[in-house]
Amino acid sequence: MQFLFTDHVLDTDRRELRGGSGFISVEPQVFDLLVHLLRNRDRVVSKDDLIASVWAGRIVSESTLTSRINAARKAIGDSGEGQKLIRTIARKGFRFVADVRESVSPASAATADGASPSGPTLPRQNVHFCTTPDGTRIAYAEVGTGPPLVKAANYLNHIEYDWESPVWRPFLHALARQYRLVRYDARGNGLSDWDVDNFSLDAFVSDLETVVEAARHQTFALFGISQGCALAVAYAVRHPERVSRLVLYGGFVRGKRRRGSARDIEQADALLTLMRDGWGRDNPAFRQVFTSLFIPGGTAQQMQWWNDLQLKTTSPENAVRMRRAWDDIDVSDLLPHVHVPTLVLHCRDDAVQPFDEGRRLAAAIPGANFVALEGRNHVILQDDPSWLRFLAEINDFLTH
Repeated sequence: MQFLFTDHVLDTDRRELRGGSGFISVEPQVFDLLVHLLRNRDRVVSKDDLIASVWAGRIVSESTLTSRINAARKAIGDSGEGQKLIRTIARKGFRFVADVRESVSPASAATADGASPSGPTLPRQNVHFCTTPDGTRIAYAEVGTGPPLVKAANYLNHIEYDWESPVWRPFLHALARQYRLVRYDARGNGLSDWDVDNFSLDAFVSDLETVVEAARHQTFALFGISQGCALAVAYAVRHPERVSRLVLYGGFVRGKRRRGSARDIEQADALLTLMRDGWGRDNPAFRQVFTSLFIPGGTAQQMQWWNDLQLKTTSPENAVRMRRAWDDIDVSDLLPHVHVPTLVLHCRDDAVQPFDEGRRLAAAIPGANFVALEGRNHVILQDDPSWLRFLAEINDFLTH
């Protein structure tokens, strides 16, 4: 759907805002706020309504809401003084008051004709919940109709937000076109319970075990990314009869505090300090540090989404506790006991997990295949030089 007003076009399918001078970069929450106001322009939208829609009912400060309204106005050429497009209704809320026309976006039209430029139309993902033995509710999603492929959770996931993110979307959609893709938010993340005490490797494995049982797949391929590699390894050692193939990308054998390097420990502690002090702030400067590590080659839009992912996915307290747990992980003793076919991939210039950790991972797993990829993004992006090879290596391994 496209909303046309003044000289602007807001395209909900492509999640783009365009003006007279071209594309306008906006944060995801600002985009969602504009969409909600446009769709409900026939009435006054209360603050509670906005919070429920944009922030999924989470507690949001008055200053945060005000800053997003101001950013939305600025993006479309309005202001708090002028209020020609977004009007504040005292003690009631906000209303979009400019003339608006609606039209079908090119992406929607292509889908209706059965010919989307990005490939076959994807079915809508189904979101469910299951409960671990310690009472933690875990959200998981299933999409696609091919052979089952389970993605182990990694540090920071949100099954709904990731599905739409320009960072994760190309990769996840590519998998869902060929496999029955099962993903989930680990404890403390996304739509799963945030108020939890146990962030150990055993607890994370329990989350995965619970999701697998709920999804009712007897055998499946298992995919681990980053911290999810250690989790996938632990599961494959415990349940070799369930895992047909194991794919590990951007992983590590030892967390930063286990590598025997004083510098790694200092860096780990410095990142934890940044998390405690700046993770939950409205100013994204602190979160930008992590964004620059994970996707240094990302576009401005991708970096904005990653900044917002951090704020949307978990609390500062959980971010610190999970990061500390992963920094203390060491799966060296488990690797020789992995007896399923395994593919290990790693980017040579990965700034988050050293290339040598990927080599160690492959060398310690009996018979593992190792693929070195060119690139420096920890989360591989669609325009990376190794993008096509990355997908081809995975598909070739899983289908032969």
